[in-house]
Amino acid sequence: MRNLLEKIDRTKTYDLENALNLLLETATAKFDETVDLALRLGVNPRHAEQQVRSTVVLPHGTGRSIRIVVLTKGEKATEAKEAGADYVGDDELIERIKGGWLEFDACVATPDMMRDVGKLGRILGPRGLMPNPKSGTVTFDIARVVGELKSGKIEFRVDRSGNVHVPVGKVSFGAEKLAENIKMIFDAVLKARPSAFKGQYIKSITISSTMGPGVKLDVTALTATIR
Repeated sequence: MRNLLEKIDRTKTYDLENALNLLLETATAKFDETVDLALRLGVNPRHAEQQVRSTVVLPHGTGRSIRIVVLTKGEKATEAKEAGADYVGDDELIERIKGGWLEFDACVATPDMMRDVGKLGRILGPRGLMPNPKSGTVTFDIARVVGELKSGKIEFRVDRSGNVHVPVGKVSFGAEKLAENIKMIFDAVLKARPSAFKGQYIKSITISSTMGPGVKLDVTALTATIR
């Protein structure tokens, strides 16, 4: 790690192209590392009007195989299975989740199930898995949502410390695909800026691979690439 850190000037911010070149050069693990984007925002998440939360479909996906649970019944259950959902069910599946089963990455529910799904809030909420109308995961349009999730739709939201942390792909994607994913997410974060917020919105941005050092991005330069 010390050798890798010597290749990066920690006091400097880099444009996206140079930052990605450094990231790929310092991603030396024997597995295909995930590339993460971390944005430090100026908002105060303790104020409801300064929450930052939205969804975005990455043009090249995340490189992960997403396991999707759909809580529904009747015809919508058939629709969910045909759309590629990994697990589909109603009361029995809800009880399974209550019992501690959490082997999935996304949870979708139809509105008619939310009275029972709401009982899972304490389990799914802290893990970011609770179906929510704002993120599009409470809907009757099951086929579309499952398709989007499978193709690379992700949700992001600010944490208690004012940070947004999202995966943007794998090292094997290469610089060009990673750059397109990063620009898409950054644009979505800019659009999610709370209207009531005044001040510096994006304070810093860092990209890193699973086992590699962080590389700071030039916020101004990145903003210019999408406007």
